[in-house]
Amino acid sequence: MPELSADNLLAQLVGRGSASEKADPWAALAATAPAHDMPGAPVAPTGEKEDPTLDALLGRVQHLVGKSAPEAAPSGVFTPIEPESLREARLTEGLIEQLTLKYLLSCGNATGREVADQLKLSFKIIEETLRQLKTEQLVVYRGTAPMNDYQYQLTDMGRERARRHAEHCSYFGAAPVSLNDYVVSVAAQSLTKQHPTVAELERAFADLLLSPRMLRRLGPAINSGRGLFLYGAPGNGKSSIAERVTKAFGSTIWIPRAIGVDGEILRLFDPSNHVEAPLEGTDGLIDNRRIDKRWVRVERPTIVVGGELTMSSLEVALNTSTGISEAPLQLKSNCGTLVIDDFGRQRMSTDELLNRWIVPLEKRFDFLNLPNGKKIQVPFDQLIVFSTNLEPKDLVDDAFLRRIPYKIDVVDPTEEEFRQLFRLVAPKLGFTYSETAVDYLIDTHYRPVNRPFRCCQPRDLLLQIRNYCHYQKQPPEMTPEGLDFAVENYFAVM
Repeated sequence: MPELSADNLLAQLVGRGSASEKADPWAALAATAPAHDMPGAPVAPTGEKEDPTLDALLGRVQHLVGKSAPEAAPSGVFTPIEPESLREARLTEGLIEQLTLKYLLSCGNATGREVADQLKLSFKIIEETLRQLKTEQLVVYRGTAPMNDYQYQLTDMGRERARRHAEHCSYFGAAPVSLNDYVVSVAAQSLTKQHPTVAELERAFADLLLSPRMLRRLGPAINSGRGLFLYGAPGNGKSSIAERVTKAFGSTIWIPRAIGVDGEILRLFDPSNHVEAPLEGTDGLIDNRRIDKRWVRVERPTIVVGGELTMSSLEVALNTSTGISEAPLQLKSNCGTLVIDDFGRQRMSTDELLNRWIVPLEKRFDFLNLPNGKKIQVPFDQLIVFSTNLEPKDLVDDAFLRRIPYKIDVVDPTEEEFRQLFRLVAPKLGFTYSETAVDYLIDTHYRPVNRPFRCCQPRDLLLQIRNYCHYQKQPPEMTPEGLDFAVENYFAVM
């Protein structure tokens, strides 16, 4: 008996003859959707009544290709399920036609599966669209492709229509997710449903030296999932604390690559602000997890902005040359943390910023204006952290401070904490810690002039010494002479 290829074996097992026939054996495979009990989360279609014989055959296929049955997603975890039809995906035939034509205009020609991969939809859905475009003489077959597929190319009429679509919006990436589905996903993955414990906070701030008192104050503030003010003298780690807050939640979330609202496409996934956390790949030929590829799994976002923040960053930004809209910062930071560093030093007044957010902070939703004039309501679900060297009451009024329930003063370290910082930093910078050198530093350059201790100073002073040693081609060493040199430079005008 001749050896069967994987495609032919699969085709015979699902009762479709050989893989050379027109029907696509891969599209015939039913997949197991991850289980989840989250209210409002997308539900996989029920389909027809289960067939025990087919289940056994599919199990045999999994065994032959070396892939065991997949594990279901943990109960209560939001997982986007691949749609079976355009209706389930909340997409229109016209939108898929536009994206397909613009993609083919860009690349010249592509197989049906390449188009499906570009739009992040199943081949079954894209195949129907391509068949309709062929009937309307917008595309032609340029050649055949493996697994019952074809190479597609635009006709002259198809190119003309694609150009007209591209003039309005040049986007031809992943098909957008509906706004309603996005709202459901934010509610299911909200920060307010996460309640970090003491152990999780200690893990998040493991690389910082924080006193137990500071951890006790940070814990309830982080658990609230609402606003937080960090204020105090510069150099005590306010920015470092703010940037690590999200680690206390310790999980990933799913976000759509783009959101569609009445024909407008709003790009949400931003590689510069989101760290992708893809699922582990499967070791077989078939991936039956049925994840909707229009969504991407990322680490809970931590977006940090400083003096460059402007009002335009908080509104939908339209690129007039491409017609693509970009989501504002607060939308990209949903289910994560948005850090406003150096608050009070932005180019806009603090009143402008606070007036823009006073209602969203209270109601937990925001309103955005789209380029077509439509106003939409979106979730405002993130921990806003204001970090400032200024006194909060000098920046904002009582009405706004009431909406920021936690105000934490990041105080100067004690002498013992200052010494401990030297012990922690020295090995990381290549030094052998010297208690004698630190005693000399404090007795000579701190106590006589009543200089306050700051958390950043051990690192900064040791960096000065290390750079000097590199210049002199000497090994890094903590010495009184080296500290004298570092202090002279570091505190020259301080």
